[in-house]
Amino acid sequence: MDRRWAARLALTAGTAALLVLLVFAGLRSVVLVGVGLAGLAVTAAGVWWVLAHAGAARALALLLAIGAPVAVVVFYAFAGELWVVLVSLALWALAVSAGREALADHGPARTPERRVAPPRHPFLIMNPRSGGGKVGRFHLVDKARALGAEVVVLDPAHPQDVAELARRAVDDGADLLGVAGGDGTQALVAGVAAESGVPFVVICAGTRNHFAMDLGLDREDPSACLQALTDGVELRVDLGFMGVGSMDEGEPPAAGRERVFVNNASFGAYATVVQSPAYRGDKARTTLQMLPDLLTHHSGPLLTVRADSVAIDGPQAVLVSNNPYRMGDPAGLGYRDRLDSGVLGVLGVKVDNAVQAASMLRGRRGPGLTSATAREVVIEADAPSIPVGVDGEALTVPAPVRCRIEPGALRVRLPSHRPGVPRGAPPMNWRRVRRQALTVGRAAAGRTPL
Repeated sequence: MDRRWAARLALTAGTAALLVLLVFAGLRSVVLVGVGLAGLAVTAAGVWWVLAHAGAARALALLLAIGAPVAVVVFYAFAGELWVVLVSLALWALAVSAGREALADHGPARTPERRVAPPRHPFLIMNPRSGGGKVGRFHLVDKARALGAEVVVLDPAHPQDVAELARRAVDDGADLLGVAGGDGTQALVAGVAAESGVPFVVICAGTRNHFAMDLGLDREDPSACLQALTDGVELRVDLGFMGVGSMDEGEPPAAGRERVFVNNASFGAYATVVQSPAYRGDKARTTLQMLPDLLTHHSGPLLTVRADSVAIDGPQAVLVSNNPYRMGDPAGLGYRDRLDSGVLGVLGVKVDNAVQAASMLRGRRGPGLTSATAREVVIEADAPSIPVGVDGEALTVPAPVRCRIEPGALRVRLPSHRPGVPRGAPPMNWRRVRRQALTVGRAAAGRTPL
């Protein structure tokens, strides 16, 4: 849609949403809105009680979380205003969608890339068990060897040090490293590539492939990633490092004690849950059993986070990411707009009661959620060691932990033709939408634009 008409549509639909309530419900519209907001708050509080309690209290909280929205709908129906609310909500959703479309050209610039010649001695490591056997299903070994790559297929029965394999390959003359596997394996070999200064190829043969997603690769067809060996472009992206060395100002962790992450390092409740031996067998049950004590600080280490000038005391969960994740676009949660911003993303969740849980509905403005960026993040604890999830792998490391980012550390080789990353919708800003609509009107009338 043309952005000029999108701005007009947003203002028209937003106005219509309010008029529908006022015309057909009158003063009762205030009551309708109040009941709806109260229902959302009660539902959020009920979800918190479900997670933070066990036994009978959890069962009652579940009934509350389910019953609150049902009660709101029943109230609207008995009041004869259900259709009014539904139409108003639909118009409001249209207004927000059109408004973001009108502002869509303000998205972030893309990472610069350059065309490069094919490598002479590419070296690829492939994990046949990743992603439920994608390496075999897409015939990645044969296709890579046909393109001139040396391929090492990992033996699940005999674990190997993939980082050491990559180092030996570079010593033997490899001028490109690549991995067909999960994000954890990608990170280990990416660290060697960055250290050696050779380019790195991501072959999205893992389960989730978050790094490949943010690089704009085709996650449905891992074999398409191999086109980078013959028709590729290169760009530089940042790498995150998690270290457990000295915490003195300006003194880096000891050599060899850093772990690379391409996506994120998580601390707190989630990291503790995934450490449980029972988690792999029954994720949902294990999570529900462990969360009450973790969320109420009855178990697990008490964390303190320092992200440059931001401090978070006692969060239940902390996510430190290699570049920030999207926050203002619900459809794009889990994406990173850039991988070369040079800063870590920090998300901290601290919810101590149902009121704070309800306030999480405000998103990044809620008091229970801290969103920040930093070049360095330090996680301290009241325990000698803490659990951490690094790119999906569960570890236990000594505390305190320091996370840092190294801008442009990794040369990534990508196919010149790839789907790309969906552009994120900008945060809704009614003032800018209104200004854009007025600008269009004045320009159409032959007057000077704003």
